[in-house]
Amino acid sequence: MLPTEHRLRRREDFATAVRRGRRAGRPLLVVHLRSGATDPHVSGESSPPTRAGFVVSKAVGGAVIRNTVKRRLRHLMRDRLALVPPGSLVVVRALPGAGDADHAQLARDLDAALQRLLGGGAR
Repeated sequence: MLPTEHRLRRREDFATAVRRGRRAGRPLLVVHLRSGATDPHVSGESSPPTRAGFVVSKAVGGAVIRNTVKRRLRHLMRDRLALVPPGSLVVVRALPGAGDADHAQLARDLDAALQRLLGGGAR
């Protein structure tokens, strides 16, 4: 589970990451990253935490499948929070194929997308 301080919850924060951030698409998911965004809701911290949110639509599958995908993505993102600069907003949007994918396939796509967004990969 993602710790509370690393969860993206507000609609405005999701919109900021999606509209003003960079995007990397993979076959199973799309990752939006707004690097080093300052959070007006956090008071006085020198480096606000990286926060992540997840979008899994009904196109992915039924409720059980969607929740499974969200749980897997949260677990994968928890291990990768240290790679993202502090204060960043990350939105991971699952595409319809994510419902049929296993944990390793989701991990591979998430790693590739983050590597591309953080400057480690070519288009």
